[in-house]
Amino acid sequence: MKLRRAIGYASLGIGATALANRALARRAGELGPALDGDQRTYRWRGLDVAYTEAGDPDDPTVLFLHGINAAGSSGEFREVFGPLSDEYHVVAPDLPGFGRSDRPPLRYSAALYEDFVRDFASEFDDPSVVATSLTAAYVVAVADDVDASQFVFVCPTAEAMPGTRTWLRELVRLPLFGTALFNLATSKASIRRNNADHGYYDPSAISPEWTDYQWRTTHQPGARFAPASFFGGFLNESGMDLGEELAALDVPVTLFWGRETETTPLSEGRAMADRGDTGLTVFDDALLQPHVEHGAEAVAELREELSR
Repeated sequence: MKLRRAIGYASLGIGATALANRALARRAGELGPALDGDQRTYRWRGLDVAYTEAGDPDDPTVLFLHGINAAGSSGEFREVFGPLSDEYHVVAPDLPGFGRSDRPPLRYSAALYEDFVRDFASEFDDPSVVATSLTAAYVVAVADDVDASQFVFVCPTAEAMPGTRTWLRELVRLPLFGTALFNLATSKASIRRNNADHGYYDPSAISPEWTDYQWRTTHQPGARFAPASFFGGFLNESGMDLGEELAALDVPVTLFWGRETETTPLSEGRAMADRGDTGLTVFDDALLQPHVEHGAEAVAELREELSR
């Protein structure tokens, strides 16, 4: 009798979890574009990769590559993309596994994103590349194969999670409880907490509409698969000495850094800039998203760098 009751309770729990997962997916609905512009699709290795394009195609191209996190998308560049389109041909994809791009149940890796960056950037002539966080390391890894005119990296890092944890990746990938765990980790409360912890110096500046977009992008079909590899440490550029790699580049590099960020402290940025003999622009009252918190200042700095 006790066993039968336990099985019954377990069945109820499983059923309730499945219903909750489905309800959240229905609430999220279809995800619209985060940026204004022409919505395009890049066919890559059988995947549809969504990207937004704006500005005159005859103008110099600026390619924006967003960072890796559970709620990552091209919307990260919402404060700079539009203003720069007046003078530049601007392009911003949602990386495979994120945003409006396909999110198949792959075991995503740093090598996959390196290949995507190389192939997508090669579609454009001499682009300037703006990349943030871990994605900057993917750009550096394939820089010799990309005919870029210059790089701007925002708080770049080669390692976002320490070590690798296969068990964590596989746990998040589970169809029922993995989805429930991911839903819990990407609730609106969790998103607000993460934004305040390491994303934004002033969390009150984040609009409710943007928090809602972050929540909706994390509740699209297949949303947990790329972050599962991220949580497990499989998207790190293991063994890369980013400062040494930057020093070896023969393309102009500028680093943007939030003065108050603790995740990748400014001391790392200064050391990286010194080793690579690169430019370093420091934004006061900013963490990992200075280009969002200080959009007008970031646009002015980008215009200055791109004009060189």
